[in-house]
Amino acid sequence: MKAMRLWLLICLTPIFLWNCSKDDDDSPSTPPAGSANRIMPLGASRVHGDRPTYESYRYELWKMLSDSNHTFDFIGTVTDEFDYPSEGNTTFDRNHEGRTDYRSDQILSGISTWIQQTGSPDIVLFSSPGLNDILQGRPYNNIASNLNQIIDIIQENNTNVTIILEQPAPVRSGAITPELSAYYNQIQQDLEDIAAAQSTNTSAVITVDMFAGFNDNLLADDTHYNEDGAKFIADRYFPVVVSVLQ
Repeated sequence: MKAMRLWLLICLTPIFLWNCSKDDDDSPSTPPAGSANRIMPLGASRVHGDRPTYESYRYELWKMLSDSNHTFDFIGTVTDEFDYPSEGNTTFDRNHEGRTDYRSDQILSGISTWIQQTGSPDIVLFSSPGLNDILQGRPYNNIASNLNQIIDIIQENNTNVTIILEQPAPVRSGAITPELSAYYNQIQQDLEDIAAAQSTNTSAVITVDMFAGFNDNLLADDTHYNEDGAKFIADRYFPVVVSVLQ
């Protein structure tokens, strides 16, 4: 009888352990492996938007991806509170990680917590990196270090993530200061260098040029996009995002 109980214990223990492991794997914070469709729009007010005062590119990009029948999910701890028309029978996906006025050091401080809450993104759209640092009078020298650390954290959470860095669209020409001019001249090359250094065999870091061809007619104020500007940014993102989704 004792031998029978021992035999049952040995046989049932692996089943119990397997069930416990399966429950852990189904945790809501665990991203779907290889899904390639969880998109985190990351940045500051150019991501957040403030309808009807100024626009985010997110709505325009969402429409383009939806119309082309791609399966994707915008993720983030922020939920857009503004009104947007539906596209067909589909309602705009309002989740994002755009935080008005945030600098690169503030994004660095928050990114781990945001990813814990949303699960790891498969694609990150990193808007205008470091622009608010300069607009708020912070030194340029810290931007590259902060961006590298942000990318490290994102890649640690998903070794297959694709990170798309915007080479930022300019502010209004009349608002360009010597500091902003130096920023735009330097950030273009620095982002190329960061992308090359941070890319791995499984995690691509890509730059997208939002600067070339952008003009004052695409701005609602000195810094933010009007509808045409939002469409311009979405148009630049679209082929890159589609290439990753496919």
